Amino acid sequence: MPKMIHRALISVSDKTGLVELGRSLCDRGIEIVSTGGSAGALSDAGVPVVEVSRFTGFPEILDGRVKTLHPKVHAGLLSVRNNPEHEAAMAAHDLQSIELLVVNLYPFAETLAAGADEEACIETIDVGGPAMIRAAAKNHAFVTVIVDPSDYGALMDELGANGGATTTAFRTRMAAAAFARCAAYDSAIAAWLAPASETPFARTMTFAGEIKQRIRYGENPHQDAALYVGAVGGGPGIANARQLQGKELSYNNLGDADAAFELASEFDTPAVVIVKHANPCGVAVATTLEAAYTRALACDPMSAFGGIIALNRTLDAATAERIGAQFVEVVVAPDADDDARAVLAKKKNMRVLVTGGMADSAADGIAVRGLSGGFLVQSRDRAVTADRLEVVTKREPTEAEIADLRFAFTVCKHVKSNAIVLAKGGATVGIGAGQMSRVDSARIAAWKAAEAAREVGEGTSRAKGSVVASDAFFPFPDGLLAVAEVGATAAIQPGGSVRDAEVIAAADEKGLAMVFTGVRHFRH
Repeated sequence: MPKMIHRALISVSDKTGLVELGRSLCDRGIEIVSTGGSAGALSDAGVPVVEVSRFTGFPEILDGRVKTLHPKVHAGLLSVRNNPEHEAAMAAHDLQSIELLVVNLYPFAETLAAGADEEACIETIDVGGPAMIRAAAKNHAFVTVIVDPSDYGALMDELGANGGATTTAFRTRMAAAAFARCAAYDSAIAAWLAPASETPFARTMTFAGEIKQRIRYGENPHQDAALYVGAVGGGPGIANARQLQGKELSYNNLGDADAAFELASEFDTPAVVIVKHANPCGVAVATTLEAAYTRALACDPMSAFGGIIALNRTLDAATAERIGAQFVEVVVAPDADDDARAVLAKKKNMRVLVTGGMADSAADGIAVRGLSGGFLVQSRDRAVTADRLEVVTKREPTEAEIADLRFAFTVCKHVKSNAIVLAKGGATVGIGAGQMSRVDSARIAAWKAAEAAREVGEGTSRAKGSVVASDAFFPFPDGLLAVAEVGATAAIQPGGSVRDAEVIAAADEKGLAMVFTGVRHFRH
């Protein structure tokens, strides 16, 4: 049922659109009660306003910490209009109803993201605002609550369409948005305070985010999807990236782009990562991005068709020209220079994202996975290849092999288990991913290396002279032997199998060098 609005209480931190809203409400004969800076901004613009201290008969105290926490405010918001007892209490205590609440909260998340100290963050934890929002949203049968300046226009349209009233449907929708905003706000505060707790995971865990993009569909056309950005923001990443050009990003584009970006962020030297269906199909480091791209593409050019490319340096024109010669869905880089942008602009459908920087691969964070009826939470895999590699074979790896072993194991961390990576000279030459048995992943990696060579007329598999990385231990010698047979010379693996001795003996028999890391990188 439509409810007329006679009185509005406005208390906003974000003054966007405030004056226009105030004038519109005033033109409808709606009395405006307001606080502090909001009242000042409205008064300066010539909008009549009643200071909240005059409305309550009580001054703002404690540096403004207490101003709206008053019975006259909350009774005005919470009274049930058709309840005789409520009406009698309102009359007995000379209380007035409030039909519209416009509040947005102190900028806690923004203050935190700006690197403010603890005291400043605490001072931006709003108390009165959430209390009023919850009161109005609870009583949405009679009260309209607006918490986002982007909804001011919808409010004005609603009042115009209903002669100064709001409908039940509108009030309900705004109440849902209000409760969600309070939940997100409290979630950000709880996450900030959580590191001070003694346990790694809170008894109650909440997540919050702001919608950034409604996606046409999810992994498949019959699934709905949307992209949200964390309520506390965060560092450079796909969720915060700026799209320079190209078609709308799909759900799968975003997931693959994130996988590529996270892996590219692992390297200090110029690196290029090509991802297809969440798995890298080509990774390389080199002195230039162009060289790294050429070598990454050579690993598996067939799978790279229609792939996602991530780079860890500003994209230059020469590399852009090479990328533009292929069919590529998405390119991700911290930035792109003007010449590179001009080159890629010729590929109008190619999506180009700039992140403003690379991810901190050593930063704390959590990974979440949905389950039926709940979800799993774990800390991010921040481990890097151990500085102390344990040589377990008779032959020690050469310096060149050690460099490739570290590189291959880093890539392995980002390949779906079971994962096998063959690498040579700072580039992958064969990748086996996501198989139910490790030996099958090894055979696929070996086959990929042979196929890549065959495609360009090379007589020898690219696995010859390569190293192999395994994300978990070899449970039997067969997986190691599968890559040794095609020319792998050294191996890196976590170790820890009951058959380690058999695997080591097989490596010795083949003349392989092998190191244990003690670190496993399952990625399911």
